[in-house]
Amino acid sequence: MDETITCTWRDPLTDEEMVGLVRSHGGDAVAGWWDKVRTHSLGWVAARDGDGLLVGFVNVAWDGQDHAFLLDTKTRGSHQHRGIGTAVVQVAAAHARAAGCEWLHVDFEPHLRDFYFTACGFRPTDAGLIHLHSTP
Repeated sequence: MDETITCTWRDPLTDEEMVGLVRSHGGDAVAGWWDKVRTHSLGWVAARDGDGLLVGFVNVAWDGQDHAFLLDTKTRGSHQHRGIGTAVVQVAAAHARAAGCEWLHVDFEPHLRDFYFTACGFRPTDAGLIHLHSTP
């Protein structure tokens, strides 16, 4: 396998590829998810190896103006800890900036704190969250 990784913005990406990426590290992939999500995105970054295999991904949602949101950052299980996740986030940030966004938001599980704060350059902020499926 060629170890060259290429990151692209808004290039074609199939639902089948997304299901494979999610399952590659034990995630719960739902067929049809990507086909529903992509129409609501500012864009997405796909990272591919030299053979064309999807090895990384991040989706960028936005409010149409100042705020962009990173969602579903993923790296293929066999390709983790090689800088691919950091690279897709950097490309996403550059394209959100180019689209006129002023802020890039992300939320994450605690074990990803070092990745987002150290590797990707996010800073801690106050934020709020309502779990809509919890008991009222």
